Amino acid sequence: MFDVLEIFVRVFAVTLPVWVMAILALGAVRAGLSGFQITQAAFWTALISGVWFAASVPLAQIGAFRVPDSFAEPPVVIGFLIGGAVLIWGLARKTATGRQITDAAPLSAIASFQIARVMGGLFLVGWLIGRVPPEFAIPAGLGDIWAGIAGYQATRALAAGAPDARRKLARANTIGLADFAIAVVLGVMTSEGMFHTLSKDAPNIINDYPLALFPAYFVPIFMGFHFIAISRLRAEQKEHAQLLEIQGQSS
Repeated sequence: MFDVLEIFVRVFAVTLPVWVMAILALGAVRAGLSGFQITQAAFWTALISGVWFAASVPLAQIGAFRVPDSFAEPPVVIGFLIGGAVLIWGLARKTATGRQITDAAPLSAIASFQIARVMGGLFLVGWLIGRVPPEFAIPAGLGDIWAGIAGYQATRALAAGAPDARRKLARANTIGLADFAIAVVLGVMTSEGMFHTLSKDAPNIINDYPLALFPAYFVPIFMGFHFIAISRLRAEQKEHAQLLEIQGQSS
């Protein structure tokens, strides 16, 4: 049976890792890494992404990412969501090769990944075809589209060297992370489980296959890139403060 939601999810499951690999390759080349280092980084990125997706699909199909009925049940989806984002950030910023790559990658390239957030418009499609409740679909879908637009604006400003480019990147990070927080809360409140208070007659399917791949697979990647961008901005601010301190001491 043709399922528009599953088709979209599978397309994004291929598109996003390719986008990640492109940013990684750009940073690796700019960092002057050897061919072996670039191959190694690409291998581990592809392996982790592939294993993660391969684990997420069957777990989503058996309902492992649904909201627990009580505190006694482990919130598996939170482990994938937060754990995945921290893993991506850790590999990018706490390993020698990862830091070299993400320091050398243009901030515009890192920011560009958030443009793909417009994929959240799929929730609006789900609402229009009667599969996703409006209490979740409208704020989450519009929020993702707004985050994607903010990411595009930051990317353009950074690529052009605009004076407000880093402010736009900080704004994009704020919008993107706030959207995730709101979507998680509404997702829990509209889904069957111990916090189900909205959309009682037509519960959300965000934690069922195929949409469960959003919180279990897609969102952690986007969050990881938000964390990478924030780390880059903080590192630049620290370097700037140190430079001003040195200039002050020498004057």
